[in-house]
Amino acid sequence: MLRLKKHISFADKAVDVLIYAGLFLIAVTTLYPFVNILAISLNDAIDSIRGGIYLWPRRFTLLNYQSVFSYPQILSAFNMSVLRTVVGTTFGVFSTFMVAYTISRKDFIARKFTTFIFLLTMYFSGGLIPEFFLIRSLGLMNNFWVYIFPGLISAWNLIVMRSFIEGLPDSLQESAKIDGANDLVIAFRIIMPLCMPVIATISLFVAVGQWNSWFDTFIYAGANDALNTLQFELMRILQNTATSMSPDAFRRGDILEASIVTPEAIRATITIVATAPILFVYPFIQKYFVKGITLGAVKN
Repeated sequence: MLRLKKHISFADKAVDVLIYAGLFLIAVTTLYPFVNILAISLNDAIDSIRGGIYLWPRRFTLLNYQSVFSYPQILSAFNMSVLRTVVGTTFGVFSTFMVAYTISRKDFIARKFTTFIFLLTMYFSGGLIPEFFLIRSLGLMNNFWVYIFPGLISAWNLIVMRSFIEGLPDSLQESAKIDGANDLVIAFRIIMPLCMPVIATISLFVAVGQWNSWFDTFIYAGANDALNTLQFELMRILQNTATSMSPDAFRRGDILEASIVTPEAIRATITIVATAPILFVYPFIQKYFVKGITLGAVKN
């Protein structure tokens, strides 16, 4: 059988070259800041002040990382962040799925009103002070559950998951009802397995939010050191380093401490320490990420 070769015109080749060049430029622009920060974190702190560090360290050292991990509470804070991320993601995604499945049902009378209530939270907020009084009245101050309950369901994640569920064929639920399945069986045996792409996507959103959060620790759990998260401890390390490099520190003669690390080096090191765990998790759910976003936005 003869195969006809498709003729590619010069214009098509030029367009392909421009597309690949644009994608390469975007990739370089995206990766370079992270590689640069990694190089600074692995470079001697005093040498970094001279500048000129781009893709690799000029004077390799691990003193910056040793300085960060030498803090006594860093390990317990890391464990607390992992616990918070796992529990918060599990509860958040499960609650979001249950509400999304409920408001996606056309036979649910209050589906429009419930959706409207959640949408209001995207545009209006009571503010920090009313939220503080609410948290205190609920008895969540210096309590682990203050990390979980206040932000249990995000309106944006809820709408994405609801749109995904509404895009599934109605015949799946109808056939299950004919076979005698109740709502719980339909939700967990039929709908949830089909929602794995969007569940993985929202899990990433929730996990990143839980992992990066530190302000709620400062406001609601600052009196309990056992609840300090990794981000909160890294923020304190950065503040302590900035204080040690102040003019007063040099006048006091703290030259040894100031010569080991600098705020810029610690800031780069903290960025790598805070980002690395999420980067290791992302490849495992990358295949679901794009599919979960795009399919949830298109209805047949």
